[in-house]
Amino acid sequence: MKIKQQLYKDGQFTTNQASDNLTGEGATLVLAFGEKYVLVNDDVYGVLKKDNPQADIVLCSTAGEIYDESVFDHTVSVVIIEFEKTRVKTISVDIKQMPSSFDAGQVLFDELNNVGLAYIMVISDGGLVNGSELVRGIESLNINNIPITGGLAGDADKFNYTVVGCNAIPETGKIVAIGFYGDDLQIGHGSFGGWDIFGPEKKVTRSVENRLYEIDNKSALELYKQYLGKYAEELPGSALLFPLYVRPEGGINSVVRTILSIDNDEQSMVFAGDIPQGSYIRFMKANFDKLIDAASHAAGNTLTQFPEHNEAKPKLALLISCVGRKLILGKRIEEEIEAIRETFGKSTLLTGFYSYGEISPLNSRAKCELHNQTMTITTFNED
Repeated sequence: MKIKQQLYKDGQFTTNQASDNLTGEGATLVLAFGEKYVLVNDDVYGVLKKDNPQADIVLCSTAGEIYDESVFDHTVSVVIIEFEKTRVKTISVDIKQMPSSFDAGQVLFDELNNVGLAYIMVISDGGLVNGSELVRGIESLNINNIPITGGLAGDADKFNYTVVGCNAIPETGKIVAIGFYGDDLQIGHGSFGGWDIFGPEKKVTRSVENRLYEIDNKSALELYKQYLGKYAEELPGSALLFPLYVRPEGGINSVVRTILSIDNDEQSMVFAGDIPQGSYIRFMKANFDKLIDAASHAAGNTLTQFPEHNEAKPKLALLISCVGRKLILGKRIEEEIEAIRETFGKSTLLTGFYSYGEISPLNSRAKCELHNQTMTITTFNED
């Protein structure tokens, strides 16, 4: 496996000095994560296609770009992966032509579920797609527990619309799935949050998919505003500072959910993932040091999945972190990337983006789920 990294900034591409020399042989995958307007207006796809005519090219808009140890805005972070033995297949659907996000997930998995499937990466529109339902649709057919990771595209802190593209200029509503095939690919994954939980557990008494109406038979929005205090006047933006911890009824595994918007007329809140009726929630708040430590834990978890190779660090690490973490950490944002670099060392190339949702299993034996406010890492090696 050979890797080349590029950064598109101020109208031109620069290349990372640590990049490999590509041979032009084997399956090639190009991943480009960038600001929405740069991706569309600068014809980044056209340039990448000209330079990599035989490659599959996947692009998505972001809330920030990760390139090596740095975090950028208004750029495009590109990684070109040339596999020696692994086969790659890309497929995309338009959510506007699907009955539901669940159906979209089933269509994507069914199309990729061929002999030798080892891993699936999902890059989805972050505004029109219900990420929870998308993941449920995929997992409903994933009887062999194929590892699945990925994320939802971002739009900085605007939450207007996002774009994704597969071998085409990126558009709204697109969902891309990439299948990796063969026995030589080694995939590690880890996902961690690092938020502090506070307040008693409360029951969700009325919700519909990702829209929350009532908690303990009271207006969810009013209760949330009470907990936020002075930050309530800054909703929905301040909601990124106070996500919800959600535990399903009768379950022990939890997820974190972030508010995307509020509706004062119907007293509801719309989240980036589902809040099932009957589940239990607690409020959360940021702890800077724990957020950074969580990034290190996520990186460490990827290494434990290959104990026989524990001295060999991964060739590539794909980092997908939540926009909420970026807004909270502010000028300290690169500290979570530096913590990951310290875990992997200099030999691992880092790429990725800040997202509107992260897709990953909680551990190596679990099904994948949609997460918010996590640092999710996928590592790649070829045997």
